[in-house]
Amino acid sequence: MKPNPSTSNDISFDDFKTQILQDYEIAVTSRECSLMGRREVLSGKAKFGIFGDGKELPQLAMARAFQNGDFRSGYYRDQTFMMALGYLDPKSFFHGLYATTDLEKEPMSAGRQMGGHFGTHSLNEDGTWKNLTEQKNSSADISCTAGQMPRLLGLAQASKIYRNVEGIEQSNFSNNGNEVAWGTIGNASTSEGHFFETLNAAGVMQVPMVICIWDDEYGISVPSEFHTTKGSISEALSGLQRDEEKNGFEILKVHGWDYTALIHTFENASDIAREQHVPVILHVTELTQPQGHSTSGSHERYKSSERLEWERENDCNKRFREWIIENGISTEEELKKTEREIKQKVRAAKKEAWTEFLSPQIQAKKVLVQLLDQAASKSPNRAFITKLKNDLIAIEEPLKKDLATKSRKALRYLLGETSPEKKALQQWVDNYIKNGEYEYGSHLYNEIGNKATSIAPVPPIYSEDSEEVDGRVILRDNFDKLFTKYPKALVFGEDTGNIGDVNQGLEGLQKKFGKLRVADTGIRETTIIGQGIGMALRGLRPIAEIQYLDYILYAIQTLSDDLATLMYRTVGKQKAPLIVRTRGHRLEGIWHSGSPMGGLVHLLRGMYILAPRNMTQAAGFYNTLMKSDEPALIIESLNGYRLKERKPDNLGEYCTPIGKVETLKDGKDITLLSYGSTLRIVEKVAQDLLEVGIDAEVIDAQSLLPFDLEHDVVKSLQKTNRLLVIDEDVPGGCSAYLMQEVVEKQEGYRYLDSKPQTLTAKAHRPAYASDGDYFSKPNAEDIFEKVYHIMHESDPQTYPALR
Repeated sequence: MKPNPSTSNDISFDDFKTQILQDYEIAVTSRECSLMGRREVLSGKAKFGIFGDGKELPQLAMARAFQNGDFRSGYYRDQTFMMALGYLDPKSFFHGLYATTDLEKEPMSAGRQMGGHFGTHSLNEDGTWKNLTEQKNSSADISCTAGQMPRLLGLAQASKIYRNVEGIEQSNFSNNGNEVAWGTIGNASTSEGHFFETLNAAGVMQVPMVICIWDDEYGISVPSEFHTTKGSISEALSGLQRDEEKNGFEILKVHGWDYTALIHTFENASDIAREQHVPVILHVTELTQPQGHSTSGSHERYKSSERLEWERENDCNKRFREWIIENGISTEEELKKTEREIKQKVRAAKKEAWTEFLSPQIQAKKVLVQLLDQAASKSPNRAFITKLKNDLIAIEEPLKKDLATKSRKALRYLLGETSPEKKALQQWVDNYIKNGEYEYGSHLYNEIGNKATSIAPVPPIYSEDSEEVDGRVILRDNFDKLFTKYPKALVFGEDTGNIGDVNQGLEGLQKKFGKLRVADTGIRETTIIGQGIGMALRGLRPIAEIQYLDYILYAIQTLSDDLATLMYRTVGKQKAPLIVRTRGHRLEGIWHSGSPMGGLVHLLRGMYILAPRNMTQAAGFYNTLMKSDEPALIIESLNGYRLKERKPDNLGEYCTPIGKVETLKDGKDITLLSYGSTLRIVEKVAQDLLEVGIDAEVIDAQSLLPFDLEHDVVKSLQKTNRLLVIDEDVPGGCSAYLMQEVVEKQEGYRYLDSKPQTLTAKAHRPAYASDGDYFSKPNAEDIFEKVYHIMHESDPQTYPALR
């Protein structure tokens, strides 16, 4: 199947007829895949199925309007669209359903995402960018309803940047901003906040976006009147319609079974967005969902007999077929012949995909059976191993876990034995598990190219003329250097532009670099992150500013489910090197003083999380990240902007290493590990402890994800034999994470003479003002007394009880 999704502009009737029949073939092929796919799930060959049946016709129209360089940010029913672009065929469809781990056979995610999740390859094998203007692009889907909307905003904004900002190299990424970002979403998912936040932002920003709403009048089992005001999303959003006086959206509405109207409406939407950079809402109504929401249930349970009959009569494929015959484009007999051939092709593709899916396991099974047989022949536990072997032989269609389970259980019966046969089985198991873990666990972070942890550290350089300045000046002047050095760099957020952020770390930079590169946004954290993801997917180097650390919780779903998983779920075929800038720690008041670090280090695996103690370190992290191409979160210390620091002479050049700790004070009695603003208190306490004869070693974690790749903390424990982790997160939060890293991963327990301990904030958030901070988070006296108590426990004679 090699479709040619050209538009109907300026083509002959014969060409238009060919296009129609080609579209019909794709629609029928897609429907047959959906029908057979459901049966494969119900037969147990696939885990779960969610399909695009009932949405075929509008997706064909969208494919006709979709041009090279355009991007899709869609949801899990767009299989017909991907088939129309030539990125999906029946065999790869079934490989996706079976979760084949071969990227050649299952190019969307190599089995990491369930079927129906689509993406194209933006990167070459070496991690460099492909020419995105020479291909039709799809950002990698996520399952979360409306989760695709925030990144859609950034994909569209990139066109605005490329069209309007001078000095940016556009090669591979844009043709003067002529690209449209196409979003797809089900009507019920428009109830999500992500949708409305994206919509509002796009209307304000006027970016080339087309949001296609597939409306089948249900959200799983719930009809649209329970989801949407007036029961119609286009009616509910009618106030956004642009007019001669005010910007807004162009709102278009079309029936999903009307082929010619769909073709013209999608072309119209494309032209408006592409030429005028006006966002478009395209509401596609009267669609159906013939097999219900998914394989988890039947829609007969919640739809009336009248509705089911209406859906049968108004199925878009059925109406398309009738229209083709009525207009003399083809005959009943010709279409039946085509349909029979397509069924045979899809059935053959399904069978071939299943055979290819099983083939590696069947080959591995043969080898394993032989190894088990050989191991059994030399073992006193022959009967038990033979039973495992026979059980494995009986599995005609083995999964990888079947082989792993049987082989690992067999090793239990070989305990204490030393035969060559046992060793061969052990090696097979080790290799099989290693390969499996790589197939399902690779590419959480960049594995090739200029990964951030490989960027060589460059220390800040000082001279006799280096002045002492407020920390925010170091940040400001470093950003100035970066924006000059990297024309694709831009920053945006609440109060980021005109006033230069709330702490003046960007003071004056909007005037110098323009309102598009140093930009203000509305109060909308989720789509600030979405802007960054979308623009990073299109080759720009965005810095998304979240005003305070607490506010990052508004955007945590987008960060966690989209940005942090992007490289993993595409097996290294897409990247979004977004830097998220925020500030926090040692704040006062419940809503500006949270320290959700434990949550962040767990929810954002796949990103770097960096917590510099001062602005010099922070600037160095920005410099390092701009030399690499991975996403990261940098948390600046809020109370450090006005503290004095020496200004380095090599701003924009020095690099703080990622994945390394820094020892700030050597000591011999106890290791104190902390980070960020709390670290300054720890440093002061370390000097006070000297007065009572305690020599503490102070280590700045600074890089939380990844943490201490060179295991320097355990080297400290070899000297001090004691460990205290100090952190202003809640109990069991980031301090527990650091403790596991040091005691378990680095095997620090081997060198401890005292129980390793943590000192954290209380479980509640601080009340307002300094007294709230003092009694809620670790203060100098808390740290002093905790350290002293550890020393008292180990040597009460030298360190008598304090209180």
